Amino acid sequence: MSVKLPAVAGARMAALRSSGTWGSALTADEFAAIRSVGFEPVGQVFGAAVYSAGSASGYSCPGAPGPAGGGPPPRPAAQVSGRGGAGSFGPLVQTMDQARHTAVGRMITECAELGGHGVVGVRVSRGTFPLGGPQFIVIGTAVRAPGAADGPPVPFTAGMSGQDFAKLMMAGWVPAGLVLGISIGSRHDDRSIGRQARWGSGNAEVAGWTELVSRVRQDARRQLERDVSRLGAEGVVIATMQMRVRARDCPATVARRDHIVEATLIGTAVARFSRAKQRHDGPALAIMSLDPQRRQAARIRI
Repeated sequence: MSVKLPAVAGARMAALRSSGTWGSALTADEFAAIRSVGFEPVGQVFGAAVYSAGSASGYSCPGAPGPAGGGPPPRPAAQVSGRGGAGSFGPLVQTMDQARHTAVGRMITECAELGGHGVVGVRVSRGTFPLGGPQFIVIGTAVRAPGAADGPPVPFTAGMSGQDFAKLMMAGWVPAGLVLGISIGSRHDDRSIGRQARWGSGNAEVAGWTELVSRVRQDARRQLERDVSRLGAEGVVIATMQMRVRARDCPATVARRDHIVEATLIGTAVARFSRAKQRHDGPALAIMSLDPQRRQAARIRI
């Protein structure tokens, strides 16, 4: 996905092209690894996007009781963003996804302007802007295969190190793109949770919290699989898996709390380009770290 660059980014690309030099976020080991499979760096690339969440950040209790006197029943005690529904975090996650696509699209545009075929070593940073709203920042190193007749229609993005990129290529696989799965779920701490979690109840499972964690993780995995399918890839190599849990005062019931769980999966979608084992005429490339501590650790493992 290629998007228009902000003016400041366009000026930076013009300066890089005219300088005749390139920069990177690669270590010496990563540089040697990508060179071993026929790629070379062409420059460091970057993408950022800050969105205003607006009404998308609104949240109401997922399990607040309905009105007395035979009104509608309460909503399910646990809700996840991928299922939508009133009071869920679905609109917020959609806004986060838009910010992510915009940031990655800008990084891809920078890669294309430098003549790159893809971006390796992509690092993703996300958070909340001080004035509110999600922000995504992605940074990596654009690479190209010199002498290649045609590059991919859209530069690939790989959230893996240069060494892992080289291993992937040698095994007959190529990165298709960076993929994410994000889900936010919430559950009202009702009386059953209160009984299970109170002091003195002993080492007992709190079933409601277990259900919430399981549903959020499953929903994040589902979003990740959709991202992989969107790129036409066969699988995904996971880079990071994070889960954050927090509690907040229930906005609908006095003296009660809601628990909110956020799960994030980040990886690289991959596709096979060769089913035969790759053959290399030259000797295998051995990469030794220049870090004395890493060399000592390697000797200990041997």
